[in-house]
Amino acid sequence: MDINFATEVGDTAHALRRAFDRRAGALGATRAQWRVLAKLARQDGQRQVELAEALEVEPITLSRMVDRLAEAGLVERRADGEDRRVWRIHLTAKAGPLLEKLRALADDFLADALVGISAPEQQAVLETLRRVRANLACTARITDKVA
Repeated sequence: MDINFATEVGDTAHALRRAFDRRAGALGATRAQWRVLAKLARQDGQRQVELAEALEVEPITLSRMVDRLAEAGLVERRADGEDRRVWRIHLTAKAGPLLEKLRALADDFLADALVGISAPEQQAVLETLRRVRANLACTARITDKVA
């Protein structure tokens, strides 16, 4: 095959990230902030270290993002009831309206990105990507056993 599958997937992901950043910027948010807020919307009160792992970022990187979100009044850190060294991150009431706008923006963005791509074509791409991830997970387990 002449087309490098990994390069195409990477280039497409990069184009999606850049385009979303432009749209989210109009709301005064970044994609990284949206990811934090969206994760908290699904599971509020996560430990900061767990949230960093879920987002696949370094804890110090997340700490800076949370600092900015806290300064904007969108999240707050609360001490964990069982371990005073642990901070839990919670959404504030102020985050609700921004989350709604970002969800609508994300829906519109995805609809624009998928114009002209039929539902069966979308499903085929999703299934292919799931299989690639599964193959990579199997490869990682085999590599971990050998190492």
